[in-house]
Amino acid sequence: MCFAAGVYAGALRGALLAYKERGRYRLKRPLGVLLGAAVAEAAVRGGGGPGVPLRVVPVPSTAGAVRARNGDHMGRLAGEAVRWLRTAGWDVEVAHMLRALPRADSVLLDVNGRLAAAESSLRIKGVRIRIPRRRPTIRGTLIVVDDIVTTGATLAAVTGRLREVDMQVTGAAVVAATRLRRGRAERGAGGGPPGVPGSEVPLTGSRTRGDEQASAG
Repeated sequence: MCFAAGVYAGALRGALLAYKERGRYRLKRPLGVLLGAAVAEAAVRGGGGPGVPLRVVPVPSTAGAVRARNGDHMGRLAGEAVRWLRTAGWDVEVAHMLRALPRADSVLLDVNGRLAAAESSLRIKGVRIRIPRRRPTIRGTLIVVDDIVTTGATLAAVTGRLREVDMQVTGAAVVAATRLRRGRAERGAGGGPPGVPGSEVPLTGSRTRGDEQASAG
């Protein structure tokens, strides 16, 4: 399950675009706080809490996207989210576990094609990271984060890659969910509507980006 801090519309949409595409890097702090709140909700709903070690895994960007945006925009947001969570008493770290290879534009692909393209572009980094392996008694330990969710392919692909190496994935958190995702969640989720802090956004395994651009792209 994915938790969104807000709807990808209005002022929030403008802030995300200004931060990501127009170099307004000062917005990383307020956007990071929103992401941190969504992460906390996802972890708590998954059985975690301030007393349980929490790892935040940002969706990786390709090298080309990092150059175009003068840095890793999701890495910065994840760092701000972690700082906010630590002030709230959480035992939390950012874990950069994945790297992203270049991939073709997925606009013309169907749901399965988008998921396959996202999965094929992701690689587990060859580094040692202290993440608890999957066990029934360990919950709330690993949350995947991104800035925007539209229909879910990138988040589903990242989750799949982590589970392939036996990493427990509790859920996902994003700053904003598009109205397309909101409508689906209102039909399928038992919680409040997406766009409200802490609301649940079910993942269906298709594309995750607003404005046709992925973190990995």
